[in-house]
Amino acid sequence: MEQSLFLEEVKKYFPGVAQRVIDRLNDTSVKKPVTYLHRTMLRKEFSTNLKWESITVNGYSVAADVIAMDSSLPLKKRDSISRANGDIPKIGMEMALREKELTELDILASQPGQAQELLRKLFRDTERVITGQLETLEYMFLLGLSSGVTVIADTNNVGTGIRIDFGYPTGNKFNVATVWSNTASTPLTDLAAVQAKATADGNVITKWMLDRATFNNMAKTTQVKEMYAASTNFFGATVPIPTLTQVNSAAKDRYGFEFEIVERSVNFEKNGVRTALKPWVVGAVVGLTTDQVGTLTWGRLAEMNHPVDNVNYTTVNDFILVSKFRLNRPSLSEHTTSQSLVLPVISGVDAIYLVDSLTV
Repeated sequence: MEQSLFLEEVKKYFPGVAQRVIDRLNDTSVKKPVTYLHRTMLRKEFSTNLKWESITVNGYSVAADVIAMDSSLPLKKRDSISRANGDIPKIGMEMALREKELTELDILASQPGQAQELLRKLFRDTERVITGQLETLEYMFLLGLSSGVTVIADTNNVGTGIRIDFGYPTGNKFNVATVWSNTASTPLTDLAAVQAKATADGNVITKWMLDRATFNNMAKTTQVKEMYAASTNFFGATVPIPTLTQVNSAAKDRYGFEFEIVERSVNFEKNGVRTALKPWVVGAVVGLTTDQVGTLTWGRLAEMNHPVDNVNYTTVNDFILVSKFRLNRPSLSEHTTSQSLVLPVISGVDAIYLVDSLTV
């Protein structure tokens, strides 16, 4: 490995460019920013042993006893705790500028007034390798949340396929009385039954997350339309299909929960072929008692402690190591890579409730 062909620009701008990729995620001035729910619904947690752990507490909050003065304290039983754990997987991505692109950069560097265009093309891969990491994490998080299991199949992934089960309790998984694609189904009754189970567990469901198709099926049902009509004192012969805002207003008032639609796809590339996959399981409706559902567990890479000579490094978001370097085999090329040891971990799964709206 050799230093970048544009070493001066890399030393001056590389860290700042990498950090701005992350900063733009919080930029409210962007009209349609790309959303990463794992950044808001998970808290970062450093792992010293490169292991992840999901903890389930099978117990209830119980009231303290009222006792007489000078009396002994009654002993309560301790909650049972179960754990799912494993090794944190490594995520990596690499982009390269080949001879043709490098020649174009040389020409730009020799032209006056082209400094900004040179920097844009030189660091374009920096943004790609960072957002590539975030895309993978978002896919793993949404798939894990909507099913209890994260799977990255080697059919879509160049590296090793993985499967991680977070241990959703069987008692928190439900089917429905009638599939929601049937307008005669009763989705609110289905959810109310799950809500009753959660209440018995000492939990309060405040939000249901689901995909757009499932919400559309639910909104078309007679039961949901009647709830909306009653909330607005609508007495017409034909009740219109309510919007998300209208359903949420009525459901919040009557049941105490709201709905959030998850619309997300992630592009995977293998052998030059790109495939768009939607991580949220179609038909899955997930009941949450809090917006914080786990941890983004990360560890330090070996290369963070043992950097390679002639490689320029910068670290973003604590765990993404980004590097730039030059190779001359088989031909001259400039490379940008990103690496991380990180995993979105769903924890507190005893307070997460999963409804399959496609299965009776």
